[in-house]
Amino acid sequence: MNWATPEVRAEFLDVLRFWLDRGVGGFRVDVAHGVAKHPDLPDLGVDREDLTEPPDRADHPHWDRDEVHEIYREWRDVVDAYPGQLMFVAEAWVDHPRRLARYARPDEPHTAFNFDFLRCSWHPDRLRAIIEESLRALHAVGAPATWVLSNHDVTRHVTRYGRRHTSGHGPRREATEPVDLGLGLRRARAAVLLMLALPGSAYLYQGEELGLWEVADLPEEVLRDPTWERSGHTVRGRDGCRVPLPWAGDAPPFDFGPGGTVPWLPQPREWKDHTVEAQTGDRHAMLELYRAALRIRREHPALGAGTLRWLDAPPGVLLFAREPGFRCAVNLGPAPVPGGALPAGEVLLASVPLVDDTLPPDAAVWLSTPTG
Repeated sequence: MNWATPEVRAEFLDVLRFWLDRGVGGFRVDVAHGVAKHPDLPDLGVDREDLTEPPDRADHPHWDRDEVHEIYREWRDVVDAYPGQLMFVAEAWVDHPRRLARYARPDEPHTAFNFDFLRCSWHPDRLRAIIEESLRALHAVGAPATWVLSNHDVTRHVTRYGRRHTSGHGPRREATEPVDLGLGLRRARAAVLLMLALPGSAYLYQGEELGLWEVADLPEEVLRDPTWERSGHTVRGRDGCRVPLPWAGDAPPFDFGPGGTVPWLPQPREWKDHTVEAQTGDRHAMLELYRAALRIRREHPALGAGTLRWLDAPPGVLLFAREPGFRCAVNLGPAPVPGGALPAGEVLLASVPLVDDTLPPDAAVWLSTPTG
């Protein structure tokens, strides 16, 4: 579609109205940063296979151009003419939270996925910097910050966090770096408590609540991502994070679909311990951690919208307060943190069992503290 053509833009406004007339609650805008193109369609100038990476220079010929915002202002006018609390969510890959905030201004999409947070490595200083930059940039336009750990385009974070290099990138080429899934799962449990304690909105990707990892050994004959064909069978693509969910049972397809269903991508047999059925009621399971965290997040007056305040903490620890009476501590350092180094309070939830109130490495805790 040539979005410089008035007829194209008018047609898409009709598409929005078609669905809004039928009662949808909103829209997720795929590749929101890629609608507008430089009118001369210049060559990018480099040979890049990974075109989902954010812009790496100003005046990019097809990513995050200023012209996209005029289009989204037209879309917002259409949505605002309908009753109810409707929402646009922009999938915008950009090079800085300041650029992301432009997609969440009052007359554009309501929110935008925060991929800087998703791609951040498991490092206290880098995570804190991304959190601060995101809150500052989104606050400047009056929009809520958003947080996300995985999606359908990147390696699942259980796998990313189990590698030496933990930053998130699209799985265009299978990483040769070994994966410690036990470590990755431990960090993923801490990461979700960090994410759900932050001000704003959180997006959960299907399967992360089960602790699923990237399926890196799919047979070549089942790969569906067009990247596989376009790369001449050299880049496996994103299928590893798109394998269908395991619901119940001891063997694939784990009740995915009616009896006899064969999923388009095979599930690992090891997922038998990660089904919804296997985890339900197990207080140590990832699924029950998510359920508990989401329940507390809905009920606690400090969580959801609002602000945070950083507190002094031991090296390697992120510690912040949400008022009234909530503290979150995440230990990203190599050493355990004794309870006396953290605020006094009742443990609401912890990513791992705590012994003598000590917070182990790669763990997080929510505390209820006295108010007033």
